[in-house]
Amino acid sequence: MDKKIVLITGGSSGIGKSIGTYLTTKGFTVYGTTRNPKNYPDFDAFELLQLDVKQPDSIQKAVSQVVSKEKRLDVLINNAGVGITGPVEETPHEEILNVFETNFHGPVHMMKAVLPQMRKQGGGLIINITSIAGYMGLPFRGYYSATKGALGLITEALRMETKEFGIKITNIAPGDFATNIASGRYHSPVLEGSAYKEKYAQALQSINGDVDSGGDPIQVAHAVYKIINKSKPRVHNPVGAFLQKFSLSLKRILPDRVYEKLLLNHYKL
Repeated sequence: MDKKIVLITGGSSGIGKSIGTYLTTKGFTVYGTTRNPKNYPDFDAFELLQLDVKQPDSIQKAVSQVVSKEKRLDVLINNAGVGITGPVEETPHEEILNVFETNFHGPVHMMKAVLPQMRKQGGGLIINITSIAGYMGLPFRGYYSATKGALGLITEALRMETKEFGIKITNIAPGDFATNIASGRYHSPVLEGSAYKEKYAQALQSINGDVDSGGDPIQVAHAVYKIINKSKPRVHNPVGAFLQKFSLSLKRILPDRVYEKLLLNHYKL
């Protein structure tokens, strides 16, 4: 078979760039996407296409470009996403809508755009980049957790709906990795007079510290490569530090109140 054709959203930096660069070295033909390729004039790791996951027309155009040129699309990696922090009560509603448009609706639009082609060619693989945060409601990261949790559940549903077409759908849930996500994350302001002021400010320091000291994104790229080469990939594939992955096991076995107490202690709440 010819080289597999891979499309990665959010491919200009961070985890997406690491995945694309690594797959290129393994012989894949990789297309990445970014909202504005002109911002990356010297980017040469792989081809970058213009795509905004919040604009369905932009999605259709990019997918059509790949299929027109390559006559197939083997792997979609839904990686584009944004971070958000803030108290649930005080986060501006327009920012809540934005994070759901990017982290949830965007990947859904992407999947709907590639599924007809994958059915036509008799198979394909979709990998949704969710988050370990999507398996639990984290304080002051509730909306981020909600978007990634929703994407994980859609992955489970769509995987069963498309099985008969030879299409494999799975998710990779990274823990904290050293990327530029913090610079683009929306932080609800720490408001004077807020009931959450002290605890939110404290949690914010912890959240940013976790990202800054995170692992190398190449670990996620290795996980993607392994999944592509599996005939029957698992639904859930957490990737990250031992304690972050172990936290998922604890959530499954511990009583809710005990697990909640662990989180409260971690965030000093």
